[in-house]
Amino acid sequence: MSADLFDRTELRAARALLARGDSSDPAEVLARAAWSGLTEPGDAVAATLIEAIGPSEALAHVVSSATAAEILADSDCTPGELTALAAGLDRWRPRLDRALLLRRVEIAQKLNAHLLLPGSPGWPESMNDLGPHAPLVLWTRGDIGAFAPSHRLALVGARAATGYGEHVTAELAAGVAERGVLVVSGGAFGIDAVGHRAVLGSGGRTVAFLAGGPDRLYPTAHSELLHRIIATPGCAVVTEVPPGTTPTRWRFLQRNRLIAASAGATVVVEAGARSGSLNSAGHAAALGRPLGAVPGPVTSASSAGCHRLFREFAATCVTTAPEVLELLGAGESPAVDVAPGPASRIVAALRERGPQETGALAHELGFAIPDTLAILGALLVEAHVDRADDGRWTAVTL
Repeated sequence: MSADLFDRTELRAARALLARGDSSDPAEVLARAAWSGLTEPGDAVAATLIEAIGPSEALAHVVSSATAAEILADSDCTPGELTALAAGLDRWRPRLDRALLLRRVEIAQKLNAHLLLPGSPGWPESMNDLGPHAPLVLWTRGDIGAFAPSHRLALVGARAATGYGEHVTAELAAGVAERGVLVVSGGAFGIDAVGHRAVLGSGGRTVAFLAGGPDRLYPTAHSELLHRIIATPGCAVVTEVPPGTTPTRWRFLQRNRLIAASAGATVVVEAGARSGSLNSAGHAAALGRPLGAVPGPVTSASSAGCHRLFREFAATCVTTAPEVLELLGAGESPAVDVAPGPASRIVAALRERGPQETGALAHELGFAIPDTLAILGALLVEAHVDRADDGRWTAVTL
């Protein structure tokens, strides 16, 4: 039924959205791209249908005039499941627009964006812990391998950050980034932006999750910051909704579940009693992920949310980068005594991805090969790296 959903031109366009080495079925790519526009984030009914029969077959049913009863005729469904699917069809079918899907694909190509599918190279497997509320696809601008580090930290907090909150955020973000930890946040004003900038300044890796499409860099005042993230090796701007999608309050709240699910732990640096970052903390707690918070003055309304996390969610008190690393389970790994900069990025890349050839390492980090060789030579002398007989480089574990 799903074989003729797309023509050759459309399938060729879908292949262009895949990263090099990704052998995902182009029909599935397009089907998931379509589903990301038919549904709102976290649509469990759509996810359940896709899990049962695949994205292409599920989309074909939506395109057809089949009823929920006809679609589920061969399954032992409950009346509740039948009602949920019928309601889902009523939501999805008005959004069907083949021309719009192709425009979205064209926009993504112009942005040099790629699609990450569940199970494809680069997909953050921790997202799967969201179950039926996991994203159907991730539209990604920047490094398609941004989620490669085994240790990933969600660092969030208030938009109306104080000088104290900004200072602590910068210290924590730079401190963990220098240890090879990927710092995940939402690109917002305040704590988010300070964290992203501190990571970039230390030569680390960061990912910003958007609430709108990959072409809607929001807030617009952070366009320069988000473009810098996109242009930095090891970093990316990511969203689950297609080009053209407007960020809304509902989508911001749903975006927060991705921030929490993509990370091994979440730390709230500063948050008022009604801060949206508490929503991210709630998602982390629901997933059973370690949750930390930074204490503030008891007289400061800007830290009331963090203090609430201590009382109601048993959050761990963290005040330094080593304490955050311990929360993340990365504290047992000795620090690489390399000054922040290109050398530390090379060591971090080798620790995260294992043995690498010089050319591959230079390409991944965006360095010239002669510069990479010079840095590797210095690191070899200082016993931070070693070189095997096959010419590949490895980081030395002390």
